Amino acid sequence: MDEHACYQKLRAILHPHGLHCPRCHAPDGFRVHRRRRDPVLDYRYGRCARVFNAFTATPLQGTPRRPAAILLILRGIIQGAPTARLARELACDRKHLLRLRHKIQDRARAGAEAELRRRPLPDRQVEADEVYQNAGEKRRPAPRPGRPAAAARQ
Repeated sequence: MDEHACYQKLRAILHPHGLHCPRCHAPDGFRVHRRRRDPVLDYRYGRCARVFNAFTATPLQGTPRRPAAILLILRGIIQGAPTARLARELACDRKHLLRLRHKIQDRARAGAEAELRRRPLPDRQVEADEVYQNAGEKRRPAPRPGRPAAAARQ
């Protein structure tokens, strides 16, 4: 997998509205500060002097993994692959991968819950009778044992 293409894909996923300074949220005016982990670039914003990259303030902050490995991890999480299998395939530590997986899943869950709270219900009226569709059904009585229950201390 091409590392530069994977990095561009991760940037698009993490920053759908474009990269911005995490401190002052300025969308432009930053320059390349370091290129020590090509293709992951460190930027510096001139006004607030903040140094950041595409992973800053995300669950991937501080990860030493390459962009291709991160995309493979995300694909495995989305597919529901077990962490142990992902760790074997990527030749990495299962505990660290599990910690990263929990960070990613917690952030996704929090985002989904915030979206649900923000979005209003589509109708002004809600019908609740559909929830209890089996409430009036008759069923056969529960089977009774032929002998009395055993005492608690036997």
